[in-house]
Amino acid sequence: MVVKIERMRPMENTAEYSLLNMLKALADESRLALIRLLSEGEHTVGELAQLLDLGEPTISHHLSRLRENRLVSLRMAGNQRYYRANETGLAEFKRQVMQIEKPAPVVPVSQPDNEWIAALGWSAADQQVLRDYTQGQKLVRLPSKRGKTQVILRWLATLFTPERMYTEAEVNEVIKAVYAEDFVSLRRDLIDMGYLRRERGGGKYWLAPADEERRNWREG
Repeated sequence: MVVKIERMRPMENTAEYSLLNMLKALADESRLALIRLLSEGEHTVGELAQLLDLGEPTISHHLSRLRENRLVSLRMAGNQRYYRANETGLAEFKRQVMQIEKPAPVVPVSQPDNEWIAALGWSAADQQVLRDYTQGQKLVRLPSKRGKTQVILRWLATLFTPERMYTEAEVNEVIKAVYAEDFVSLRRDLIDMGYLRRERGGGKYWLAPADEERRNWREG
């Protein structure tokens, strides 16, 4: 295998790409106010709308942007949705800001092994998403677009064995094996989007049937 060394362009540097998206998400007065409120504790959309004197659709839009960039997390309790600051995502944002003055790293560029992606037999568009966001069957970053996130969740679901019961710790280990940075949010997304089922109380988890209807995220 021939390996060459070249300096990465900014958009090829996954850390810089992630930082740029986070900065764009925070470049809004209302979203900054949301982060401050959610750092103090959980709130519903209705509560946030009252606190900021904004409409609920506007709050939902801002929360969507923040959640796409892992700055806000969602917790479901029945039909109620509670939002809070994602401490892991915010810590990563702070770490990346501290690296701004450091030069871009020089990294090896080699031909990736994508045979496992082709073996899935998915559409060309879905395969391209996996090629863009994985390396060596591990996630290197998370998409900012919901539709692409859905592809990642679909792939993560293939890592679980049908009809097997998992503990929460076992689910975490499966996800951490491919992306340890924010496995908690990915676990919640797998449940929210219908790929995993969870026993009431959260004791056991299992893979949802393949023919079961999934929720769809629209691009936004």
